[in-house]
Amino acid sequence: MINLIKKYENKLIEHGLCEQEQILLGGRDAEIVWNKDSEAIPMLEKVFKNLNINSLLFAKPKEPVLSILNYIVEENLALGEISPNDAETRTFLHTIPLTGECSHEIIIQKLKERKSIIIANHGIVTYGSVTPEQAFVVFSSVCFAVFVKFFADYYYSYKQNNVNPRQKEILEKTISHYKKQMEQYKAGKNLKTGPFSNNEEVLTAIFEAGKSIVDFRMVDSFFGNISYRLGNSIFISQTGSSLDELPGCIDICPVDGSSCVGITASSEYSAHKSILMEEDHLCILHGHPKFSVIMSLLCDNEDCADRGLCYKKCPEQRFIEDIPIITGEVGTGPTGISNTLPPAIKNSRGVIVFGHGVFTKSRKDFNEAFSNLTQIERMCFEGFLGRVNY
Repeated sequence: MINLIKKYENKLIEHGLCEQEQILLGGRDAEIVWNKDSEAIPMLEKVFKNLNINSLLFAKPKEPVLSILNYIVEENLALGEISPNDAETRTFLHTIPLTGECSHEIIIQKLKERKSIIIANHGIVTYGSVTPEQAFVVFSSVCFAVFVKFFADYYYSYKQNNVNPRQKEILEKTISHYKKQMEQYKAGKNLKTGPFSNNEEVLTAIFEAGKSIVDFRMVDSFFGNISYRLGNSIFISQTGSSLDELPGCIDICPVDGSSCVGITASSEYSAHKSILMEEDHLCILHGHPKFSVIMSLLCDNEDCADRGLCYKKCPEQRFIEDIPIITGEVGTGPTGISNTLPPAIKNSRGVIVFGHGVFTKSRKDFNEAFSNLTQIERMCFEGFLGRVNY
């Protein structure tokens, strides 16, 4: 267990989510083990005692997300929870409880109902029922959700001429941070060149592209997926797999359905298959870059009869420059991405799914898809600044 604790402590640091001194992570072995000593341990061990969990994470996110988190809590504490509109929250977290009281009673109560809780001026508490990886995933998702919510809220405050000094200060701090990241996107990255002719070449290229997506902050935790078509098989990341740890997590699915291996493949396998079999493309990348998600949420049609159902139906054709924004739920239902994505991406270098992220494609290797993924995120970052006259 201590090795797993250290692994996910390091991942929180490597992913830019936390500073080491702000992480308290414990796991249940023969006894409960922690990554370090802390005054909070006696309280958290009471949480362990009252919940059927394997691990517990109590941590503050790294700046600028910490300032965003504290602001969101201050503004919404009276409500007791937030319900961000991004797809990760909608399908995975549902709501995120907030509290001003740091006590084991409150933590136990809320973690019985939800996957996490944000405590004012203390950070985020979450857990893993089977492995510390689950705590890492939820922490990452909460950080993503509050980031997206802050910027969407800022846009609507700006429209109403109601931005307060604290909002403006946090915006400026965060924009300064992300401008440095956008320089990395300008430089780009050269990935292995294809087309690839055998399984080993495909897997090597997939592993490289997946890790690059994570390194460039195009995805948080295990969200996002990747695929490549070789002959009559589609190589695709398994559902719930981390894109920077893909060895052993790629399914090879015969397109004729002669194998049931696809049952563990990404939930978006059907959409990938439709695109790869109907077009002259071999690769697909899907990431959840923050500003692409933020821009997809911004809508000025306040009188729309379908407002609130935007993620599964929208009466308007929406674009960010040349990139369509489409609706679509995970899966294969009538409003599923498998139906909405393939026609939208056919004549486009990429597509943004409302609240969900970006899909891009390539004809021979992952270079074109990766370049378009980073370019679309940079375009959305600059587009947001333009919308708030920054």
